[in-house]
Amino acid sequence: MKTVPKNIHPEFARHLDRAQKEALLKQCGKVVWLYGLSGSGKSTIANALEKRLHAEGLHTVVLDADNVRTGLNRDLGFSDDERCENIRRAAETARLFLDVGVIVLTAFITPKRELRELARGIIGADDFFEIFVKCSYETCARRDVKGLYAKSRAGEIKSFTGRDSTFEEPDNPDLLLDTEGQSLAECLESLYAQIIPALRPD
Repeated sequence: MKTVPKNIHPEFARHLDRAQKEALLKQCGKVVWLYGLSGSGKSTIANALEKRLHAEGLHTVVLDADNVRTGLNRDLGFSDDERCENIRRAAETARLFLDVGVIVLTAFITPKRELRELARGIIGADDFFEIFVKCSYETCARRDVKGLYAKSRAGEIKSFTGRDSTFEEPDNPDLLLDTEGQSLAECLESLYAQIIPALRPD
């Protein structure tokens, strides 16, 4: 980990603190980190959850991997180091929203355990919901909603997760959503029930 240069002086003490901002919003900020193979349903679930929380008056933001890679992270490729930097930046961005009391919903493949631990370490374990969106490579390939699996088979995409690059399934996520065996409505209900108690102030 790089050290902070001596000419950098972080300024936090004079800022309004997170509790004051959460009190204004009447909610508790948390980060819901959805991860899984491309096409597993991460973005679909994140967007559905955002609509439900918004309808209840809660303030949210969705950080979707493709959106982030077209802006903040558009300089990054898909090497191991660049994947790590992609997650680091995403987690730091999520932390900024968290610190102002916003509920952050993310959708990143996050293929390795060390990357999930990196995100958890940046955000803080107490504010981090690890949600594994489980779906087999074969089913994701059949769905192929973005055409990426076909491009991978044709050799147009290198280091494709699940084919050329390893996806490490978790041992003990906070919640597992099986999008092969559960409908979107069932996944949404399970996820909502898991997180909603933590989003409401006491």
